[in-house]
Amino acid sequence: MGQVVSVVGGGLAGCECALQLARRGVAVRLYEQRPGHPSPAHHTGALAELVCSNSLKSTKPETAAGLLKDELDLMGCSLLACARSSAVPAGGALAVDRDSFSAEVGRLVGEEPLIELVRERVTRIPEGPCVIAAGPLCADELFDAISGAVGGSRMSFFDAAAPIVDADTLDRDVVFEQSRYGGEGGGDYLNCPMGREEYDAFMEALLGAERVVAREFEQADLFCACQPVEEVGRTGHDSLRFGAMKPVGLMDPRTGRRPWAAVQLRAENAARSAYNLVGFQTNLTWPEQRRVFRMIPGLGGAEFLRYGVMHRNSFVDAPHALDATFKIPGTQARLAGQITGTEGYVEAIASGLLAALNTYADLVGAEPVALPATGALGSLVAYATDPQTRDYQPMHVNYGLVSPLADPPRGKAEKRAALAARAREDLRRYLATRRDLFPDGGARP
Repeated sequence: MGQVVSVVGGGLAGCECALQLARRGVAVRLYEQRPGHPSPAHHTGALAELVCSNSLKSTKPETAAGLLKDELDLMGCSLLACARSSAVPAGGALAVDRDSFSAEVGRLVGEEPLIELVRERVTRIPEGPCVIAAGPLCADELFDAISGAVGGSRMSFFDAAAPIVDADTLDRDVVFEQSRYGGEGGGDYLNCPMGREEYDAFMEALLGAERVVAREFEQADLFCACQPVEEVGRTGHDSLRFGAMKPVGLMDPRTGRRPWAAVQLRAENAARSAYNLVGFQTNLTWPEQRRVFRMIPGLGGAEFLRYGVMHRNSFVDAPHALDATFKIPGTQARLAGQITGTEGYVEAIASGLLAALNTYADLVGAEPVALPATGALGSLVAYATDPQTRDYQPMHVNYGLVSPLADPPRGKAEKRAALAARAREDLRRYLATRRDLFPDGGARP
């Protein structure tokens, strides 16, 4: 095929999009501005760098996150295979070694002869067919160009990342290995137990600490899944004890009892030499992070390999600015990834795959992809492109978006299992009708 497609952004969505197009014989020019032009959230120039958590969420088939992974497997997703080959222990979740994951994605892109990687900052919408997957931190000039093209106002929210600590600096006399309820994965998590007085003192210090963005946030400003821990703490003294610091299912081996609260640490890499503080995204200044987070039992001498950061993310009002395939009407430009408001790592990968399929359909004159709304991805796309959607905010896949069952089971677990089974069957049937896009009818890679 003689047409070259420009893909802007070497993140999750852009890399998946480029690989999918190349697999179908389409030449791709993949633009990535790093390392020459770093962003406020990135730390390297690597492709597909994970800037927040290293978790791609649950693998359990009855969950919405697990269902999305199954759907992507059926559609031949490339980056999920990279994630699995770079996995670190995380119980029932898929978490990755960041460096290994990025390196594997970079290897796939580098070995693909139809992909030309261009390390260059893009400040306008490229001519010809293109996919803009520049993320919510794309260049201001490019976002202004997008805003002008869609005719909508700029929208934004604040996002945050959690700190990472050196495993060798943890106090193993206090910190203990255990997953909640001793379940799947055994000791995949480390736990820092707190007594009641320790929790009270920690909360007082957390809420009084100096912040980088020194203002009170309205809830509409903050993406719910990445709210800074101190902002969650402001909602109530026990909010963290019933949230990120809930001790349910844990037993402190020093006392033989459940702690009053607990901070969980998840491995960042296969060597388990680094751990991130689960649920501890933060807007605190770096000195305050050292002071306050070292109050956590077991972290008194912790050294921070990376501090938590907070940054402004931008996205377009997709339901009212884009068509059903995330294309800017009247152009050859399509958006993908977090800039569309589909929030989450695997969701970004999925949007990149979908952008590739619809761009390929445009090139060969095929019908656009119309995934069943009974599925995780199909229902998310339906929500994000429905003009009836009001007060559009970033959204993960979840069962609240899925078309309801006609006769649902009474139990929650049984209902979700039935929803997942229906979704997989509906997607298999749909893929079998789209052999123009999936010659094998849709199969696991």
